[in-house]
Amino acid sequence: MSKNRLEAFSDGVLAIIITIMVLELRTPPGAQFASLRPLLPVFSSYVLSFLYIGIYWNNHHHLLHTIQRVSAGILWANLHLLFWLSLFPFATAWMGGTNVAPAPTALYGVILLLAAIAYYILQSAILATEGRTSVLAAALGRDWKGKLSPVIYLTAVPLAFVRPWIANGLYASVALLWLVPDRRIERALRTHEHEKSR
Repeated sequence: MSKNRLEAFSDGVLAIIITIMVLELRTPPGAQFASLRPLLPVFSSYVLSFLYIGIYWNNHHHLLHTIQRVSAGILWANLHLLFWLSLFPFATAWMGGTNVAPAPTALYGVILLLAAIAYYILQSAILATEGRTSVLAAALGRDWKGKLSPVIYLTAVPLAFVRPWIANGLYASVALLWLVPDRRIERALRTHEHEKSR
């Protein structure tokens, strides 16, 4: 399978995930702006999940640009990541629909944690295929954001049973951390292309 086919399949799944999430947004019964107030938890959960899916889509796009060939390990690791991301609509609807109750907020964090682990596994599968001297290996470096994110999720999940809104704040802080564009792969690709052209 070419990496273009893998990217197209993944893009399609992510587009469907976003579509399912937006279909969960229901119109309020009233015709006044005040009718929107009860929907704020649902809408804020949607915005947070939309940000996360967008961040995964962006980083996944850059990640696949480092691949020269697609192995079976990469295919399975990619499906593993898509599995956890496909649970976002369920977790988003449950958390928003219960006014950010403790158990749904904790489950949301568990899914974020497992998606982060799945992304790490995908990176590892690519490194196993491409080698330690690959573009991705050069780009990753210390990967402090990749290491910090799971720690924040692990902190937020038990905290969700005490203060769900603080846990949500931690989830949002990780999203904001990744919202700042990560240019490591772009720089590594440019360096690689420059070295090839010499």
